[in-house]
Amino acid sequence: MAKLTAEQIEERAERAKELFHQGFNCAQAVVGACCDLFGMPDQQTAMRMAAGFGGGMGRMRLTCGAACGMFMLAGLENGSTTPHDNEGKMQNYVLVQKLAGEFRAKYGSITCGELLGLVPKGQCVPQMDLDPRPAERTPEYYEKRPCPEMIAEAVRIVLKEAEN
Repeated sequence: MAKLTAEQIEERAERAKELFHQGFNCAQAVVGACCDLFGMPDQQTAMRMAAGFGGGMGRMRLTCGAACGMFMLAGLENGSTTPHDNEGKMQNYVLVQKLAGEFRAKYGSITCGELLGLVPKGQCVPQMDLDPRPAERTPEYYEKRPCPEMIAEAVRIVLKEAEN
């Protein structure tokens, strides 16, 4: 990936926020704003790939969709493509853990339910019987969500890391 200026990174962060405000989920916003930089010019396929990761993975409030978006981009950056490439897998896991650590350092968690204040930190447990219906995207919905800034920060983190 070509080196980006701070202004270009910020433009991508703002684009990710716009995608979220258009109704895309957090993972789609991150991936959609950056997929072309990681060799995936087909944004529609990228958005489909990221679709199930919104709401903390299928609205289960597990791993934050913005973080999942970073991890998908990390896979495009250096993901292994052969089954026994343990070195390649390890390098990707190192990158994912580094991205997760930076996001956690900024927000205290990478868990959707915790970030939204739905459960106390450290107490998010997977539940498979949650209502799968997405919340209606109203002005009130956007007003109470911390997601846009987390989405923008996820873009900043992954793009700055990709340059190293």
